[in-house]
Amino acid sequence: MSLPTIAPAATEVGSPALNISIFGVFVLITLAIVIRASRNNRSAADFYAGGRAFTGRQNGIAIAGDYLSAASFLGIAGAIALNGYDGFLYSIGFLVAWLVALLLVAELLRNAGKYTMADVLSFRLKQRPVRMAAAISTLAVCFFYLLAQMSGAGGLVALLLGIDDKAGQSVVIAVVGVIMIAYVLIGGMKGTTWVQIIKAVLLILGAGVMFLWVLGKFGLNLSSLLGDAVQASGGKKVLDPGLQYGKTGTTKIDFISLSLALVLGTAGLPHVLMRFYTVPSSREARKSVEWAIWLIGIFYLFTLVLGYGAAALVGPKVIAAAPGKANSAAPLLAYELGGELLLGVISAVAFATILAVVAGLTITASASLSHDIYNSVIKEGTASAEDEVRVARITAVVIGIFAILGGILANGQNIAFLVALAFAIAASANLPTILYSLFWKRFNTRGALWSIYGGLITALTLIVFSPVVSGKPVDPVTGKSLSMLQGTDFHWFPLDNPGIISIPLAFVLGWLGTVTSKEFNAAKYAEMEVRSLTGHGAEKAVAH
Repeated sequence: MSLPTIAPAATEVGSPALNISIFGVFVLITLAIVIRASRNNRSAADFYAGGRAFTGRQNGIAIAGDYLSAASFLGIAGAIALNGYDGFLYSIGFLVAWLVALLLVAELLRNAGKYTMADVLSFRLKQRPVRMAAAISTLAVCFFYLLAQMSGAGGLVALLLGIDDKAGQSVVIAVVGVIMIAYVLIGGMKGTTWVQIIKAVLLILGAGVMFLWVLGKFGLNLSSLLGDAVQASGGKKVLDPGLQYGKTGTTKIDFISLSLALVLGTAGLPHVLMRFYTVPSSREARKSVEWAIWLIGIFYLFTLVLGYGAAALVGPKVIAAAPGKANSAAPLLAYELGGELLLGVISAVAFATILAVVAGLTITASASLSHDIYNSVIKEGTASAEDEVRVARITAVVIGIFAILGGILANGQNIAFLVALAFAIAASANLPTILYSLFWKRFNTRGALWSIYGGLITALTLIVFSPVVSGKPVDPVTGKSLSMLQGTDFHWFPLDNPGIISIPLAFVLGWLGTVTSKEFNAAKYAEMEVRSLTGHGAEKAVAH
């Protein structure tokens, strides 16, 4: 498949040797930093929470690095290039979501917890069943998020190295997975955090350079850019809402469902919540979120220009025909602007984005398995810190293998949408239980279990039987179905995102489970309330 007017060779863009060389340099530098950071990993607090030694500014930059995933850079730019205004709604939803995290979750969670989300959820409830439920929901969210990042890796490499066959792309996804596992095994949270900080700086600087470059092409005139984007899109209404989500009544409801998932999902993402434990106090946790909001907001303004710039300069048809489809918009734009060198740099930043995010997801999932299931459920809290960290390292390898296999299966999917599914699960299974635990005095174990399992099972079931998995029409450009599974149709749920059903249902189930049980521990609730609001008794920047 050729890329007209862009690619000098079959499906490769730029120089594969240069692209892989720049990426290799980045990997070597970050591995050196991870190894250096690992020298101070002496305790469980060091491995899980970076010794709680990061400042609010450092952690805010790391949160931005964790949050601005391949979906943000590749998926959203492509969504805007192909669907205009409706693609930008992803950016708006991802950004607005931080207000929920800032106002309702960040400080209280930092004071009430230790390493994982389950520490807060089980604080005043029965430890074993609640920790098990929280760990299962954490793994589900992390798995979908990992699918998105690995899928991005496959599509990006297909474009940069001219690897058309699935076997070659699968090998690359496996290599990304191995490097990710190395980051976690060697550096723990401390090494992962520094990788995320470096990646955030590079990503925002790279996007900023392209932002100015694109505007410069149009005389710093945004109207001129938008006009050319409309013309290149064949007159499609890329500046008006409704191109993607306004075609039928179903797509309008899907948009509401997507918006709910994006806005409410961030405050329930386990790998984002875990970052609040890397700072020494709740005040620094709030400062972290403030820094993250500014950086993420600036970046998403960049994506608006990058998306429309890709539409104007590259063209939607070329993007849709590229190996990575929408995910290829940003690399193709870089090649159009600055040739092989800029493409190599931007691609290395995109790879860095994938590596940093999957490392954060992996350490979160492994911490949940070792801290919540191994220590708290299996060993009933008797495992030593050394044993717990050892189990965390083993589970990181297992999770990495599953992520590789899942990434191979999801290769070619639009990663912005896969992330939206992860947000839907987080908003359904985690957020209702977190809010009830922090703010509802009467909340109890049955309510927590019904809320977590009910939200999780509902979201997963609706996703499996949605058009995302099977039943979508064939893409006229590629000749393949737009669903994950080709040549089959067993969907009965009409919406792509389950949030509009699963999120309210989880809140209702949490309430119903609570009012049908008489369990209530007033003393533990009072202790949690004082700790969450004042920080008295909270975990400090030392190992316990």
